[in-house]
Amino acid sequence: MTTEPDLDPNDFGFAEPATDQSFENALAKARDGIRLSVDDATELLATGTDREGIDPVRKEAVLEAADRRRAEEVGDEVTFVANLNNNVTTACNTGCLFCNFKDSAHAFEADSDVDHAGFTKLPAESRAVVEDALSMGIYEVCSVSGLHPAFALNDEHHEILAAHDDPASAVNYKPPEAYATDPGTYLEQMAAMSVGGVHLHSMTPEEAYHARRGTDWSYESVYRELADAGLDSAPGTAAEILVDEVRDVICPGKIRTDDWVDAMAGAVAAGLDVTSTMMYGHVETVEHRAKHLSVIRDLQDRTGGITEFVPLSFIHRNTPLYRQGVVDSGPSRDEDELVVAVARLFLDNVEHVQASWVKSGDAHGLKLLNCGADDFMGTILSEEITKRAGGEYGEYRSFDDYVEMITAIGRTPVERSTDYRTRRRIDPDDAPHGPRLGPRADGTPMLPSRTGGDGDPASADD
Repeated sequence: MTTEPDLDPNDFGFAEPATDQSFENALAKARDGIRLSVDDATELLATGTDREGIDPVRKEAVLEAADRRRAEEVGDEVTFVANLNNNVTTACNTGCLFCNFKDSAHAFEADSDVDHAGFTKLPAESRAVVEDALSMGIYEVCSVSGLHPAFALNDEHHEILAAHDDPASAVNYKPPEAYATDPGTYLEQMAAMSVGGVHLHSMTPEEAYHARRGTDWSYESVYRELADAGLDSAPGTAAEILVDEVRDVICPGKIRTDDWVDAMAGAVAAGLDVTSTMMYGHVETVEHRAKHLSVIRDLQDRTGGITEFVPLSFIHRNTPLYRQGVVDSGPSRDEDELVVAVARLFLDNVEHVQASWVKSGDAHGLKLLNCGADDFMGTILSEEITKRAGGEYGEYRSFDDYVEMITAIGRTPVERSTDYRTRRRIDPDDAPHGPRLGPRADGTPMLPSRTGGDGDPASADD
């Protein structure tokens, strides 16, 4: 069973952020549309490394510049999707200290007597979940799962992994028969979820690494097989902070920065769109955040395949980092706003920046839409990762909720496809509102609004 290492929050060895730039010069470059450097981004994120804390006047200047840039680049539309999360398994032995989603894979073994609240879905069960959601009008299924030791790309991969000496230690592999439930192969799960014309958004770089472990297969070849099985795009999660000294602290068992970049480039080479993320507000410094943004921008310069940037505010409550006293909170609201704003100003080659109501709640999420963001996630229907970490903002939003919130801040609600290439402006006066872009969507509301009284789905806290 995975154990949590002891960490001294005062002994990470991270240098205090310092640059040769000034805040004023960095802000002037941002206002003039000049490509920013890592030093520029560090100054803007810190509102100046020359002083402690966040300066409220400087912060507002950064937010204003970012909101103006957003209006210039993408206008006043706020987009969202009709989507579902279907995570296949919580079984995982990676041991990331920011995560409370996983359950030790040992607990899932056929002879285990360990109680756990986790799950592993058969491919047929994944298919049933997506089929039900298609009937409600969704058109995107997002699937991000634990690294189950029995998960392999295909039958050939099973044979390669089993042939290793001590495969459990060498390549984190045990055969499906060792477990109470066989997750199937990655190809089988992709095929199961790719039904009825749905857009399948799955296979993070970490999962792609797991799907090629113990082999010399390229990421491109793995993603091509996954695409042939039904994968449509890949989420750029598992990024956390793309600086290895930070990864050494929060996720030492996870892939390195170079592997994350190689996986994303491989997905794009295989013909897939990808997204990008940053999970911030734990042990990293503002300079680490700036370096992370630079990795994303460099990758986009090379590939052009990133459709959006998704800032993920660290939810601390149920995580090992919090239990060990390494952190006592996640990021502040000011930090959330600055991350969104600087992402808009720094990522001059990524068109869309997302605000998250799952992480921030409705009111603060709407504020982020005035800090440079232009996308407001999706209906989701089921969300397990943030909920398990202690998130408190629920698991769904209806189209009526979206229209009400977006129009309240004077912006235009727009239903979009996963890749942003198809859009539908929504008339606020033509209620009730429901999806129309899905293969079975006809405008019927998917869910009652949160103020709809009886029949509302349970919140994430119930």
